[in-house]
Amino acid sequence: MSTNIREVLASRFGFDDFRPGQERVVEALLSGRSALAVFPTGGGKSLCYQLPALEIEGLTLVVSPLIALMKDQIDFLKGRGIEAARLDSSMAASEVVAVNEAIQKDELKLLYVAPERFGNERFVSEMKRARIGLFAIDEAHCISEWGHNFRPDYLKLAETVQGIGAERVLALTATATPSVVDDICRAFSIAHEDSVVTGFYRPNLTMLTNPVPADQRDKQLLTRLRERPSGPTIVYVTLQRTAEELAGFLSQNRLPARAYHAGMEADIRHEVQEWWMREPNGIVVATIAFGMGIDKSNVRYVYHYNLPKSLESYSQEIGRAGRDEQPSIVELLACAEDIPCLENFAYGDTPSGGAIEALVQEATSWSPEDPVAISQYELSQRLDMRMAVLRTALTYLELMGLIRSGTPVYTGYELKLATSVSDVVSQFPGVHGDFVRSIFDYAKRGKIWYGLNPDDAANVLGVERRRVVRAIEVMEQKGLVEVRAGDVRIPYWRLSCALDPVQVTGELIARFERRESQEIARLKSVVDLVELDACQVNSLVGYFGEERHAPCNHCTWCLTKTRQSLPSPPNALIDLEPGRVETLLRRLPLAQQAPRQLAKLLCGISSPSFTKLKLTRDPLFGSLEHHAFAEVVAWCDPLIKQGSR
Repeated sequence: MSTNIREVLASRFGFDDFRPGQERVVEALLSGRSALAVFPTGGGKSLCYQLPALEIEGLTLVVSPLIALMKDQIDFLKGRGIEAARLDSSMAASEVVAVNEAIQKDELKLLYVAPERFGNERFVSEMKRARIGLFAIDEAHCISEWGHNFRPDYLKLAETVQGIGAERVLALTATATPSVVDDICRAFSIAHEDSVVTGFYRPNLTMLTNPVPADQRDKQLLTRLRERPSGPTIVYVTLQRTAEELAGFLSQNRLPARAYHAGMEADIRHEVQEWWMREPNGIVVATIAFGMGIDKSNVRYVYHYNLPKSLESYSQEIGRAGRDEQPSIVELLACAEDIPCLENFAYGDTPSGGAIEALVQEATSWSPEDPVAISQYELSQRLDMRMAVLRTALTYLELMGLIRSGTPVYTGYELKLATSVSDVVSQFPGVHGDFVRSIFDYAKRGKIWYGLNPDDAANVLGVERRRVVRAIEVMEQKGLVEVRAGDVRIPYWRLSCALDPVQVTGELIARFERRESQEIARLKSVVDLVELDACQVNSLVGYFGEERHAPCNHCTWCLTKTRQSLPSPPNALIDLEPGRVETLLRRLPLAQQAPRQLAKLLCGISSPSFTKLKLTRDPLFGSLEHHAFAEVVAWCDPLIKQGSR
């Protein structure tokens, strides 16, 4: 490593030396090679692209799913005199234009975007024209189907890298098993020697597992919080309602606790986060929506009130404790009653075979020449697939070569005037002003907002759609109107290929079934860790490929030399009146009257059709949520067969 780079490290970032692994990664990138950095949470992954960005010719493009993280890093970089910007869905059109102009003038060193941005053909075209010296991908484990947080948008990034001609790639993650590491390296052509895994062992964390019955969990947590010295604390829960209820319980017992979850308004979440950052003994009771990108080094305690869904999630979440390398405690209140709820998340993401077959049939009917503008929302309703599941299925079909997607388009706009229509028209000379007036003459006027379909307006006004859209963009850029775009549709083409729809359907069904099995196996790995008759820390880091042989002496097994077991939940029998269940069953469309669909209803697993038919309001919805899904399916099977006679 050159002296100059160390000078840059000190002068621009204020660090005297590199953290473990950083130097190897930076050296590979500056030598023109791609690299993978698998560092623990808080291990300094961001510097691995921020520093090379100053030395590499061209733009460093950073892909991250976290808008909050983008904002924090951009503020940090600008404070260091480094030109950085972001593009995301929360920005106004004028802000987007300013960023695009800065890219064209080569004024930016780093640009942060979400993976969904690459669905925009205009953006991809701009990136092809720019020189992308470094393409950095945060949360890179999302590319792998073996990973714990697979995202279809990530799966297409390998093709994107080649398409825009990026000169080198940096993949970054805090959680990657050896198979995920192999997936990432293969996708981005990263050499084995440039895959830098610094290890997952944290000697300053006391890792405790505490099997506890559900009815004793609140008391157990309260005791722990009271008997230990105060300090910044995170309590992780699975459900939003649990976050609210538990935070309320702790507050009633005079502890400084507040809830945080994705169902809260953004400004309230921000206020809770700011409170916790400045409160020396604050307790935040949160779903996994909390913690990503938060830079608080002195977290003394991380409790898991509910079982985590995987060892990857568990490792990432406990990694937020003790980043200052001071002693910290992480404790898991292991409760067997949590297992059915967590399993149901996996079962809920598996579409029925009939839905997959219908999707493939529809896709094969699309034209290879003229795109079909698809509303994913409408399609998810029609096929009874959750939106995230539908997007995954469509991405699989793209990667199989059956279909191709284009840039999303909005078929509906709402405009709110900042002034009068006459004042807006006066800002445009001659025929341009006449055209703007004609847009408002056509638009449907509401109490505050004007509604407009650009396709219909273009037909009536005898112009191309893009002229209407461009006029709206210019008015927004001038601050004359506030714009809300809606009813997004994505153009799809069927590619000319000889793929057999039956084979495609079979492959798609197999992929989702495989995914479901993996998620269930991941949850079992968490239970196995709690009940392990050996050093639990060594087993946890071994899951990620790190070998340790000496006992850690700071996990529950090492401290007690005793194997634990989860208390068995009460063996409740399914006690539902068959007649009531049959009445519920008849409310389902005939094609959905199957054991698995009925079991989803009884286990409280929602779907678009359940919501549309208002079945989620039925007293039986979720009545068996604490029973194993397979047990409920088996109970439903004879009921369905009897009804079909």
